[in-house]
Amino acid sequence: MGGPGNPPEGTPEGVPGGGEDEYRSVVFDESFIRAARLQEFSAQERIDDHTPAVRRRTPVRRGLSRQALVLVLLIAVAFGTAIYMGVRHPYQTPPDPEPVAAARMTVIPLAPPGRVPGSSDTETLFARSPAARYRIGAEGVPLPAARRTDHFSDGQVVNALSIAKDYIVRSSLYPEVLLGEQVRPVRVLLDPDQLDQFDRSFDHPAADGRHAPTGWLIRFDPAGVELADRRIRVQGTLTVAETDSATLEVVADHTFVYALRPADSGEAARASLFTVRRELHFRFDHDDLRMSQAQLIVSAVQAGPLSCSDDSADRLRPLLAGQRAKAGGPAGTDPYATGDATALCGALAASAQPGV
Repeated sequence: MGGPGNPPEGTPEGVPGGGEDEYRSVVFDESFIRAARLQEFSAQERIDDHTPAVRRRTPVRRGLSRQALVLVLLIAVAFGTAIYMGVRHPYQTPPDPEPVAAARMTVIPLAPPGRVPGSSDTETLFARSPAARYRIGAEGVPLPAARRTDHFSDGQVVNALSIAKDYIVRSSLYPEVLLGEQVRPVRVLLDPDQLDQFDRSFDHPAADGRHAPTGWLIRFDPAGVELADRRIRVQGTLTVAETDSATLEVVADHTFVYALRPADSGEAARASLFTVRRELHFRFDHDDLRMSQAQLIVSAVQAGPLSCSDDSADRLRPLLAGQRAKAGGPAGTDPYATGDATALCGALAASAQPGV
């Protein structure tokens, strides 16, 4: 039998080495095969006899490609558009708000022509007074219908009115404020630039038109009076207007009627009515609306029954049932002094008192 490398019939005759010498010139060694470049012809190349066996590389172009040029052009157009819109956009940036002005305040005591009427029944007092149809508490400070302005949205207008109402309620209806126990509920609603004026008003009260505590809020002398009825009667209006593109102004005009009696006298003591009319002007810029705070610009207060000779700048000292106004007018005014407000006093009309 032949070996494993030979055909079964053995090596063909006449062919040395089984015919291997005949093909030795076309056998490639391993190094030749590894160094060879393989190229697969495309269908077109197989058809074309003159196509070179090796495809030539496309020469690399110098400079930017077409896609890169288009991208650079788009970036330049976008950048130019952004600059143009920043300079010529239709929504102009609001001007800087005006500096916060000091609040101006006037407190006018109203003296009664005779004795102050009173009754132990507060419901009778209210029913026989001009406040008979007034609402009770915060219900007497309703918000009007709100409409947007040229530079403020509906929501911003409503916010300004709500802040003004909150200030009115806290400064005129909170028992702890009325009796001089707290001022913080009012203070936290003010623009920070007015806090120094507010604090100075309570640390050093003065009837100078700038530092009267009763211009910021309503408070009585707790040593003399107390609330006979916490259901305070209120009536008034709120109006809002845009003064410029950066400012809203709200004007509040309300009348408050309190039932008072002597301090520590008990429920059997006769009560009397005390009336306060407050006209407040508030200013709001965009920062105030965002922070839920207000600038109090003007405060005009008329209150009675009071004695003109009493100091009404720090605390209100109402005349109670059966009392008369003290003799004498308001404190003297020096026309040569600068910076002081003119002392004012008015007469409380008889029709403003309850008919008892």
